[in-house]
Amino acid sequence: MRELRVIGLEPDGSHVVCADASTGEKFRLPADDKLRAASRGDIARLGQIEIEMDSQLRPREIQARIRAGASVEQVADEAGIPLAKVERFAYPVLLERSRAAEMAQGGHPVRDNGPAVPTLAEIVTQAFRARGHNIDDAAWDAWRDEDNHWVAQLQWQAGRTTNSAHWRYQPDAHGGTIVALDDTAFDLIDPDFGRPLRGLAPVASDEPEQLELAEFPTEVEVPTIEPEEIIEADVTEEPEDEPASPDEPAAPKIAPHQTNNKDKRGKPALPSWDDVLLGVRSSGR
Repeated sequence: MRELRVIGLEPDGSHVVCADASTGEKFRLPADDKLRAASRGDIARLGQIEIEMDSQLRPREIQARIRAGASVEQVADEAGIPLAKVERFAYPVLLERSRAAEMAQGGHPVRDNGPAVPTLAEIVTQAFRARGHNIDDAAWDAWRDEDNHWVAQLQWQAGRTTNSAHWRYQPDAHGGTIVALDDTAFDLIDPDFGRPLRGLAPVASDEPEQLELAEFPTEVEVPTIEPEEIIEADVTEEPEDEPASPDEPAAPKIAPHQTNNKDKRGKPALPSWDDVLLGVRSSGR
């Protein structure tokens, strides 16, 4: 690198004339804001001028896009400039977003009966524990929306799925209030999560032994029927001219179709299966 020394200005003052001390060769530099900032040692102004010259986005526009939720990489790709030049202006805005995300965790979710006593961070931590997630693996962020309200985001990975929950955060003297902006955010702060449903009867178990059909006996148990008591008539013949005493009851007569139902041993005969099942005598009468 050769060293040059300033020897003067052009008549119109638009360029600075420099010369090489060893060869005497002359050079000129445009007398613009970049040269003035370099001569004063103003590095911040020099970097801002470089971005304005290399990109269509001004520093304020870069910071506005970072404040609205864009990342440094997104702004650098959009503007077509190196990351280092964007980070120079994005750093203070990123600190602002980090502070807003931290404050949002201390906010109180708004419910039907007013703001909840636990903070957003406490409720979300309990919900993560109930679902088997680790709150330490999640990332908090915040940015301003089109209405200039702070939006807090919680993002975490579950398997191959990236989940995000968003709340609107309104700062105040008591920690601020939180309002869910999507279903995922509402489920995380739902006070009824994990409570048993009311008015439901217990469901029967699906165990195989409860689904088997009851076994019924193949043999039908037939009740035992006692044989009818047969009254035998007195075989002693009484004289016809001697009527029975009025005080003594007359002996009942045997019905014509009835027969002696005693076996050879003199015991009453048991009814047959036809008598029991069909209700008829074995003789068919």
